[in-house]
Amino acid sequence: MRARSSRWPHWMRLGLAGVAVFLLASGCAMLPPEFERTPSKAVPLSADTALGRIAKGSQPDPDLSGFRLMPGGDFALDTRLELARRAQRTLDVQYYQIHNDETGRYLLRTLRDAALRGVRVRLLMDDLYTSGEDELLLALAATPNLELRLFNPFPAGRGSMLGRFSASLLDFSRVNRRMHNKLFIADGAMAVAGGRNIGNEYFTQTAGANFIDLDTFVAGALIPRLASLFDQYWNSEYVRPIEAVVASPVPREERRRRFEALSGAQTTPPPRPPAPNDVLGYSPIVEDIKAGKLDLIWTRAEAYADSPERVIGKQVTYGGIPLLDVDSVRYNVIEQIRRGRSDVTIVSPYLIPGKGGLDAMREVRERGMKISVVTNSLAATDEPVVHTGYRRYREDMLKLGAEIYELSSQRTRRSVRLGLFGTQIGRLHAKSAVIDGSTLFVGSMNFDPRSDVVNTEIGLIIFSREMAQQVLKLIEVLKQQGAYKVRFAPGTERIEWVSEEAGVEQVLTSEPDSTLWDRVVLEILAPLAPESLL
Repeated sequence: MRARSSRWPHWMRLGLAGVAVFLLASGCAMLPPEFERTPSKAVPLSADTALGRIAKGSQPDPDLSGFRLMPGGDFALDTRLELARRAQRTLDVQYYQIHNDETGRYLLRTLRDAALRGVRVRLLMDDLYTSGEDELLLALAATPNLELRLFNPFPAGRGSMLGRFSASLLDFSRVNRRMHNKLFIADGAMAVAGGRNIGNEYFTQTAGANFIDLDTFVAGALIPRLASLFDQYWNSEYVRPIEAVVASPVPREERRRRFEALSGAQTTPPPRPPAPNDVLGYSPIVEDIKAGKLDLIWTRAEAYADSPERVIGKQVTYGGIPLLDVDSVRYNVIEQIRRGRSDVTIVSPYLIPGKGGLDAMREVRERGMKISVVTNSLAATDEPVVHTGYRRYREDMLKLGAEIYELSSQRTRRSVRLGLFGTQIGRLHAKSAVIDGSTLFVGSMNFDPRSDVVNTEIGLIIFSREMAQQVLKLIEVLKQQGAYKVRFAPGTERIEWVSEEAGVEQVLTSEPDSTLWDRVVLEILAPLAPESLL
């Protein structure tokens, strides 16, 4: 539940853990033993719940799904909290990370309160970032009506990341594969999906660096599909209840009593309330719920999630020949891009196209499509060594004619309009794509090898020109007020970064906003960063 380090990328932590195993001569540990499980299923929408009645009464056509984009972190958090407070039957919650900070603990207490009201709460967390939090999670799991399961858990060395990987060297292929999905469903009626984990920095609750991210509220025809995707993970053989992973000598009732103190109930203030309106002009979704009518964009949409069996590297084959996984998020997003006719805009904080992605870009460029990509600059990223993977392809993308924009941590700080996204330093975390100005992807998938074949992801493909245009307007603000355009200097293949300040073009010839030390360290580490682990 701790936030990922801002200076140690995933592949470096894994490498250090592997080295530590040899140095410490540790043993190895496999997936914890199987437990006696009874399949559990989502409860469908019912008019017996207030959320169910509102969702059903707001839907103009049974085949359509309703959406509202949530670029503002305060709105996205408030929506999740209000759904948890108003749920009457079920809450299905799935996250890669729930930080042990004010926001994370507050949400856990809100889920606990729902369970005490009699709501069935199923909380599924990836186990990578739960180091040292077993006592808190066991206390939460002692709540009646609440079950907490861990995806692909570490059975030993749980007090630290180093200890976990030290105990799992011979099982590295498994523990390297993580559940990156983010999903929140209330009463089988309303949901939130997108790019945000749970933590202060995802919801503009910090005075320092905040993530620029994107979620969408969902109701209507897509909810049963999202619920079935959650069930697929919840009932997966790679999931364990936390009690089956961690043995506790503390009686269940005592653990339950300890939750208040462990979750900081007396010391954690509630989150700041959202503003009256967000950057798109919407009021908080709770106002719609109070009014009994959802003001949404109703349209066709599809939802996809990668199979939980990615945890063992399982590949779809026919006659021993690997096939494309047509249910994967990557396959379906790339197919939408390939069907495009005029243009595609891709937003990804971690952008490593790889050979396959570069080939796809070349294919659509040869058909005359325009490509625009937005990603983090070296100074803005929270994974600086991952930037080396992107940098390997930057010149090739420019040669293909792609437009590239890199988010500037300093320009977002100075921008008044981007202040609506957060305060102080801004870092990109949104994952989206817009094809032909009319088809929108929103989800958890980055455009990088880890999302392609290692981690599991979830994604929504929404066929709505109105929503696509909303996202393009948000992206345009990022480009003009918060990013540098990357280009070749005229007549050369030397990269430069361009912005406009007070109507005057500013040109930089080195990684913007970064220090000499940042750049030197990057040059040293770049050859040591295998693309498969970025």
